[in-house]
Amino acid sequence: MRAWYRRAASVGRRLGRFTAQIGTASVTTPDPSAAPLRPRPRHASAAGTRRRVHVNPGLPVLVIGAVMLLIVTMLGIERMTGLSLLPDRFIAGLVPPPKDFPLLTASEPVSIEINKIDLAAPVHNVGIAPDGSIAAPPAERAQEAGWYDQGPTPGQYGPAVIVGHVDTTSGPAVFHHLRELRAGDHVEVARSDGSVAVFEVDRTDRYDKEQLPADEVFGDFSRPQLRLITCGGRWVGGQTGYADNVVVFASLVEAR
Repeated sequence: MRAWYRRAASVGRRLGRFTAQIGTASVTTPDPSAAPLRPRPRHASAAGTRRRVHVNPGLPVLVIGAVMLLIVTMLGIERMTGLSLLPDRFIAGLVPPPKDFPLLTASEPVSIEINKIDLAAPVHNVGIAPDGSIAAPPAERAQEAGWYDQGPTPGQYGPAVIVGHVDTTSGPAVFHHLRELRAGDHVEVARSDGSVAVFEVDRTDRYDKEQLPADEVFGDFSRPQLRLITCGGRWVGGQTGYADNVVVFASLVEAR
């Protein structure tokens, strides 16, 4: 939940800076000696000729109100048309979940099934690697997926993370066809309590391993989520292996 609150606070800070900028304009009063003297208006103060500038305190409020109205209008258009009009980072935490969803109690995953790519595999636990990243399943279990046991279980609020190899020296591994998943495909995760969490794919993206958007992948606690992660892109060898990560983003839509 901390990452979600950080995004909401970031939006607040941006609006705060915007308010400060429109409310701090300065006004320079002309030097009376630089122009011919004119008759003083009857309502002017006898103490001098300095004019007072009255700033309307309602102007900043009106401008901010107009901006917020524009944002709300654009959000409404997005929901009706499905078009993306606002940057994801700007509206993170403001957009309600797109549809109703169930919510499950904690229960570790035991298997994963994805009919679209003919995948059915056991799931075991993985922790943190010595370098601080999520540990990959051992090579001898390359046909199994690994659930990151420091995060939510599938069906709880937040992103449950399941990783797997794309291939080995002897051939394809468990997540070899993961990159073929598209929005609307279903992923079923069987859990140790006997229930099955059904996720619907939102999108499949590929990122350079050095530029993986950690907050986007691991920080969305707006609803029960699933992240499937494997390697992809070109082979560079060494400790890196493949240059990229393939990430499937999915949301819980059913439980049975």
